[in-house]
Amino acid sequence: MTKDDHSAVTDLDEAVNAINRKTGRNMPQAIATGAILITVITLSFLFNPQPFIWLIVIFMVIGLWELRIDFAVAGLRIPVAALWVCSAAVLLGCYYAPAGYHFAAAVTGIIITLFIVLLFASFNRQHSERAARAILAKINTGMANDATVDDLHAARPQRYLHIAASILTVFYIPFLASFIVLPITMKHYVAHAVLLIFIPALGDTGGLLFGAVLGRHKLSERISPNKTVEGMIGSVLFTVVGTLAVGLCTYTIDELRSKWWILLILGILLGIAGMFGDLCASMLKRDLGIKDMGHLLKGHGGVLDRVDSILMCAPVTFFTVFFFGL
Repeated sequence: MTKDDHSAVTDLDEAVNAINRKTGRNMPQAIATGAILITVITLSFLFNPQPFIWLIVIFMVIGLWELRIDFAVAGLRIPVAALWVCSAAVLLGCYYAPAGYHFAAAVTGIIITLFIVLLFASFNRQHSERAARAILAKINTGMANDATVDDLHAARPQRYLHIAASILTVFYIPFLASFIVLPITMKHYVAHAVLLIFIPALGDTGGLLFGAVLGRHKLSERISPNKTVEGMIGSVLFTVVGTLAVGLCTYTIDELRSKWWILLILGILLGIAGMFGDLCASMLKRDLGIKDMGHLLKGHGGVLDRVDSILMCAPVTFFTVFFFGL
């Protein structure tokens, strides 16, 4: 290798490291992992929607497992086994319900899931109450030191935080994930799958590129120091272009003439909703004191780190598709 070649390699490494620092992730790993995910997901729905539905269930189960570990860092317990069973039943029941009853099946499933999860979460609350009473008994008998008194004060609010964390989990994962399943039960399911999965991911890509190259103004430094206003603009531009491209590949010219403005609005909404999903996930991670939800996907963190914007965009996509007949 010549001196010039070595200098070029060094410059390239420095440029990549600078991008990694600015985006907060290993970009070469992220690109490779993203390419694998795109291939797997595309193959899952290209010929038949059922593998795609089961893939969603698998991702959701992994996401619940990640969230269980993340909450445990903060001393919170969620009934993950009950959540696995109920959440899988919600998504599969939503998809395999008779025609015309998909939405009703999703709503019914979420209500039942909420009831069962609250029941199991109450056991965690009772366990915390027993622990608090045991500590109090030691204090009253003079057998506790100052650290045990502090433990009592910490244990009291935890009794209710277990339930709050469980409720949040129901609405964050199975509830939002059901909106990924619902559009797949409609006409143009391939186009809907692209809108649901790849357009939010495209928005993430646009946000990363614009943020890395042009990012100057922080969007919310307290919540997510790496998010910039320029990144948000790039995210919206990418989702708008992607949504219009999906419409161009799905509809006839006459249909596109009457629906282009709906696609334009949907693209803007998806860009904003995706950024909002990222910020919500960043806020949750900051409150829990963690950097990533998990470490399963190289360069991306965990499954929840990858699907936070997808989950938040899913209701926007469903209601737009439903009310405007896309």
